[in-house]
Amino acid sequence: MSKLSETFTNIFKIQELRDRLLFTAAILVVVRIGSHITLPGVDASLLADTIRRSSEGTLFGLYDLFVGGAFSNAAVFALGIMPYISASIVIQLLGAVVPYFQKLQKEGEDGRKKITQYTRYGTVGISLLQASGVVVKLQSTVTQAGPIVPEAIQGIGFALSTVIILTAGTVFMMWLGEQITERGIGNGISLIIFIGIVARFPHSVLDEYQLVLAGRNIIVELVILVLIGFIVAGVVLVTQGTRRIPVQYAKRVIGRKVYGGVTQYIPLRVNTAGVMPIIFAQAIMFVPQIVFSFFPESEFVETLSSDWFSYDSWTYSVVYGLMIVFFTYFYTAIAFNPKDVADNMKKQGGFIPGIRPGTHTAEFVDNILTKITLPGSIFLAIVAILPTMMMKLGVAPSFASFFGGTSLLIIVGVALDTLQQIESHLLMRHYDGFMKSGKMKGRRG
Repeated sequence: MSKLSETFTNIFKIQELRDRLLFTAAILVVVRIGSHITLPGVDASLLADTIRRSSEGTLFGLYDLFVGGAFSNAAVFALGIMPYISASIVIQLLGAVVPYFQKLQKEGEDGRKKITQYTRYGTVGISLLQASGVVVKLQSTVTQAGPIVPEAIQGIGFALSTVIILTAGTVFMMWLGEQITERGIGNGISLIIFIGIVARFPHSVLDEYQLVLAGRNIIVELVILVLIGFIVAGVVLVTQGTRRIPVQYAKRVIGRKVYGGVTQYIPLRVNTAGVMPIIFAQAIMFVPQIVFSFFPESEFVETLSSDWFSYDSWTYSVVYGLMIVFFTYFYTAIAFNPKDVADNMKKQGGFIPGIRPGTHTAEFVDNILTKITLPGSIFLAIVAILPTMMMKLGVAPSFASFFGGTSLLIIVGVALDTLQQIESHLLMRHYDGFMKSGKMKGRRG
């Protein structure tokens, strides 16, 4: 405990790290404030009893979880950062099939800037589409107490202003995420999703507690909590799990110094893609429901939405799981290139014992990566569809969504990534301090 408190104290002793943490916290506060500012003309008093209740345990309910309740509040940040995620998916898919985008990916910093700019343009386009769907949803929702949007203000003026506000909100959140990544700590986009999910934690616990008060067997509740503990442990284990490949470097004499002659390791992570396959697959699964929202009066669309694309349907779970497996391999192929690793090893005089340098090394690494990615992707898919299973067992939908699948994976993945960045800052600071003290001793001697 003393070691933990000492580490925590050291974080605030380092000015750069302290400034980054405070900046990140301030940006996240702005995100949460925007999630509670209701759109002009929308009756906020009816939203808590209608939109949120009707979306509980559905795909829109999960979307609302990602944006920290902003969707059910019809807030200016109702779309969240998901349009940006969708645009990123499209650009990365184009990078795999379109030569122009493949060329941009190989142009270094200039290419990355152009890809980022195209992603921003795509974010605006997707935001406009999704905002239009939200407007149709708001104007068509009528409760016993009256419509969500008064009929007196419904029309092109309300629709246009709402679309502009929602799109501007998403663009602003995208900018905030970029600021966190550049001037704060951690990945800004991931942290925005993270804080939105965590903000719903008290609501999720309260829903489950209400079931206990209503007569839920306490033994069943304890079993659920133990199961959640094992799930969390499994997620951490898979997230941190690695397969180390030994690499031997030959001895080289350059001048009077001898380099090489040591054994190092290439750590291949079981889940190289991290949480991105979950986010990618979820963003794609949102598209059909957004399209369906444009046809609120169609019985066929309503049947299709409830029977085939409903969040708690088996069809959704199967398609969702398969997409996670696909995106795990897809993102792993983008994030880790065995050929580049083999070429770098060959240039530095390194080799894997028993494997010839060059093409054979690349094939060997790729083979191992493929094998360890399969169980990792299947585990991600199983954990992601667990909320559906838990809800069928009577667990509160908000509680199941929070602890059973996508939300848990995002929380664990983002938390570990952020902690690792903080740890790297601490280690770098200790290293600098050691070097300075060494110089001082040398001068005194």
